[in-house]
Amino acid sequence: MRSIHKIIIHCADTPASMDIGVEEIRRWHTDPPPRGRGWSDVGYHHIIRRDGTDERGRPHEQTGAHVAGHNANSIGVCMVGGKGKNNAAEANFTRAQWAALERLVVNLTRLYPHATVHGHNEFSSKACPAFNVQAWYGLK
Repeated sequence: MRSIHKIIIHCADTPASMDIGVEEIRRWHTDPPPRGRGWSDVGYHHIIRRDGTDERGRPHEQTGAHVAGHNANSIGVCMVGGKGKNNAAEANFTRAQWAALERLVVNLTRLYPHATVHGHNEFSSKACPAFNVQAWYGLK
């Protein structure tokens, strides 16, 4: 079993009108370049759809592919959405998604009690997940 130290939250960088899930993101990640990334599987362990459904990606036992340099000991969670007008980052997530994220983070921190919760933007210069995870998580 992997030792999990971080739960890292991402967004799919999709507009609010785009309802996708694990199968679409899996294709983005596994299709060969230039269409996709050519990875072995979807990079995330969980994908939260617009309706709040938590779809499983990679098994927790497998290393993800979601944050360079931090995949070995983390769980990746992706919320569908995050792209607003003019392609700017926007926390355009639904109430169902916020509720699902809260439930999932509670469950993951119970499974991995020593894990800390982060946004992808804490490890890269990207705006992902389009909100401040530390401010959100600090309210829990």
